[in-house]
Formats: sequence, C-alpha cells, structure tokens
Amino acid sequence: MAGRTPVRIPPPHSRAPENPAPACAPGKVALLRSACSTCNLRELCLPCCNLTRAELELANRLAFNRTHIRRGESLFRTDDRFTSLYAVRKGFFKSAVLLRDGRRDQVTGFSMAGEVLGMDGIDTARHTCNAIALEDSDVCAIPFAGLQKLARDIPSLQRQFQRMMSREIVREQGVLLLLSQMTADERLAVFLLNLSQRFAAHGGSPSKFNLRMTREEIGSYLGLSLETVSRTLSKLREEELIGVQQKFIRILDHAGLKRLIGR
Repeated sequence: MAGRTPVRIPPPHSRAPENPAPACAPGKVALLRSACSTCNLRELCLPCCNLTRAELELANRLAFNRTHIRRGESLFRTDDRFTSLYAVRKGFFKSAVLLRDGRRDQVTGFSMAGEVLGMDGIDTARHTCNAIALEDSDVCAIPFAGLQKLARDIPSLQRQFQRMMSREIVREQGVLLLLSQMTADERLAVFLLNLSQRFAAHGGSPSKFNLRMTREEIGSYLGLSLETVSRTLSKLREEELIGVQQKFIRILDHAGLKRLIGR
C-alpha cells in the first residue's frame, strides 16, 4: 500500500453563537439565549481568532438560541430554507440524503459536539441533506446573515470561517477517495482513526469511545454492507488492532491501523 495518497478527513471545528433560530420542529425546545463571551464552546468556534475586547463586544451582538433535539428528530431536512449554521454543543448527528429509489437514506457524514452543521445550504439557500440526531443533542443556531456581517468587521473571524469551509472541502475529497480506492479493511481503519482524532480534538479519549451510529449507518457512509462492516470489525479485533464490545471501541494499535492504510 506504499505510495497511496493518504486519506485525511480533518475534524471540523465548531462555532458557537445564538440568535433567533428558524422555526423549530415538534420536539425542539429553545433552551436559552446567550452571548459569545459566556459560551463554553467559544474556544472551539474561534480558536484562532484571539478577539480583542472591542471585537468581542461586536461578537456579543450576535445572540443565538440553544435548541434541544431529541434522538431520531431532524435538525433540518432537505429543501428546508437555510438561515443558520449550527454548532453542536452536546450530542451526535448524521447527515443523509434520500436516494432516488426513495426507500433509504445514504449517510454522508457524522457530526459530534464541537463541530458545525448546515454549510450544505450556503450555496442555494436550501439545505441539501437531512441532519438527524443520533442521541439527545443540544445545538446553537448561528444566524448566517449576522455571521457574515460580523465577519466583515472582524477579519480574524472571516479567516477562521474560510478555514472551516476549506476543511469541509478536504473532508469531501477524502470521502470520495475512500470510496473509490480502498478495501473494506482500509475504509474501517480510516473511519476509526478519524473518529479517534476528532474525539481527541474535542477533549475526549483517542483510544476509547462509543459509536453513536449503527453498523448499518457506518456501512452506508463507507459504501459497505452491514455484513461486511461486522465481518471487518471482527477481523480487526482478531488482528488485535481494536477491541469491540457492542458499540464500545478500544483502539489497541494506532500505528497498526495507520500501516493498514499506508500512512
């Protein structure tokens, strides 16, 4: 596998403002309204901005709503009007599109606490996928029009937003390479290493974590059948690269997983 282009699906960072969010679907409850300076996700949203006091005062004008989404409910759906980005404060989401046969969803990504959802709607002002909570979750709705205006006043915020967009583009390219060139073993290895990296980036363990998604959802994302996902996880366990107990994963050999994908 030497010489193969490394696949990197970098962890998106989040953002954390609050403002009038779009109309909430049944089950969504606006929790409270607060400002950037009091939000404990500010360093995840703007880690490189180093805002001055004057800039922070400007940022505090962008108020935002915290919203609770119950497991199985949608944050937004395909063709919903795009008005906001969403910083995940707590929980886990999957993004999915309905296939042409209309019978099943194709999973296109997963988002965890400390990451941002909703950038799919920027181009057309309509969302192009469904965002569904895999567990009870809290998000902050960031009004996009207000964010754009604020970015014009705070150059470092604009640069941070551009970096966020760039990471999304690189992630999409990584997924395409993943699906076009890799074996099932390699796809699972990349998937687990990426989750490990993202959990670590947001303060979790890089070696021990629970999978919030089902094996069927993992298969949909990686272009594998449910049976192949289960068989490949068992193979990686037998090779003592990982430990598996239902949804709990222990990465026993990071270097071994990296060797598997040619890193």
